[in-house]
Amino acid sequence: MAKKKPLKFKESIGIDIGTHSVKLVHLKRLHEGYKLLNYEIRPTVPEGLEYVPSDLRRDRYAPIIAEMLRSLKINPKKVNHLVTAVGGEQVSIKQIKTIFLPDDELESALFFEAKKHLAISGGDMVLDFQVLSVEEKTNNMNVLLCATTKDHLRAHTEILQQCNLTPHFVDAEALAVANSFALNTYVEDGVYVLLNIGAHRTNMVVYGPKSKFFSRDIELGGFNFTKDIMRTRDLNFEDAEKYKFEHGLTGQEVDKSSLSISTLDIADKATEETISLEVKRSLRYYVKEAGNSDFKKVLIIGGSSKIKGLSDYIEQALNIPTEVFDPFYNLEMPDKFRNKKDPQLALALGLAMRKE
Repeated sequence: MAKKKPLKFKESIGIDIGTHSVKLVHLKRLHEGYKLLNYEIRPTVPEGLEYVPSDLRRDRYAPIIAEMLRSLKINPKKVNHLVTAVGGEQVSIKQIKTIFLPDDELESALFFEAKKHLAISGGDMVLDFQVLSVEEKTNNMNVLLCATTKDHLRAHTEILQQCNLTPHFVDAEALAVANSFALNTYVEDGVYVLLNIGAHRTNMVVYGPKSKFFSRDIELGGFNFTKDIMRTRDLNFEDAEKYKFEHGLTGQEVDKSSLSISTLDIADKATEETISLEVKRSLRYYVKEAGNSDFKKVLIIGGSSKIKGLSDYIEQALNIPTEVFDPFYNLEMPDKFRNKKDPQLALALGLAMRKE
C-alpha cells in the first residue's frame, strides 16, 4: 500500500469571496481532522444599502479581506496554506470517460478532450483534472475536468495579492462544496444534491462516493427572494431583507402540478418555485446521463439556507428529504463558536480543508 503524502501545513485559511459577503475560515490541522481557530463574515455592501449585483465592482474585495485579516490577527505574509475558489459562468466542470493513458500523455490528451466538453475556448483555457477511477473491465478512465479562463483566474489572484496574500490553491466553488460535505459528514452510498444558495446564484452539485459528479449554476439566489418580498409586501430593500429571515417564505404550499418544465411562465413564479423547478429539470437530466436516481438527500447551504420554510418547500417540491447542511459536524470547535454555526461557511470550510 502506498504511503499517504504527509501534509506540509499546520494551519490553513479558506476564503470564500462572494458577491454579497466574504467568508474567511482559519483552521488548525490535527492528527485526524481539523480544529476551528476563528472565522469572520463581512458584507460587501454597507448595511442599509440595497445590494444590486450589476453595481458591484471587483475592487471592493481587497480592502474587505485586508480588514478581516487584521481583525483576526492573521499576518498575510505568514499564511502558508491559502485556498480560495472561483465560480460562475467562466468556470466549467465535467466528468468524462476516456481510454487509459500513461501519465506522460494524459495532460496533453485531456487538454484537447476538454475543448470538446467544456464551454471555454482552448487558447484562453486554464485546465486541471483528477483521475477518479480506472474501470477494470474496459480499462477506461473516469476523469473530472475543471477549467476557467486565464483572465478570470488572473483577476481573482490579483485581489489576493493586493492583500499581501500568496495564492496557493484556487479551487472551483462546486468542488469546494463537495469537499465540505465529503469531509464533514458520514456519506452513505447514493446520490446527494447540494444547493449552495448565494446572493444571486445557486450552485447545484450532485455528488456521491460512487456516483457521477455533476454541477450547474441557477441564476437565482437570496437577492431574488428579497425582491419577491419587496414586490408582494410593498417593502423597501432593507425591511424586505429583515422580513426574509424573520418570517421566511410567504408563499402557499407547493402545487406540484405547477412544477412543469415550461419556461414561458417562469417570470411569474416565486424564486423558491423557480429554483425547485430548475433543480428538478437538472435531476431528470442527471438520471438520463448517469443512470442513477438513488437520491438520498438534498442539503442546502449558503446565506439563504437560513430562510425559514425553504428546506420544507424544496422537500415537498422534489419529494426528496431536505435539510440545512451542518458544515461543522466533524470539526473540533472552541466553546465560543458552538452556538454560532453558520451554514454559509460551508464553502470556506471546504476550501480550508483542501489537502495539498
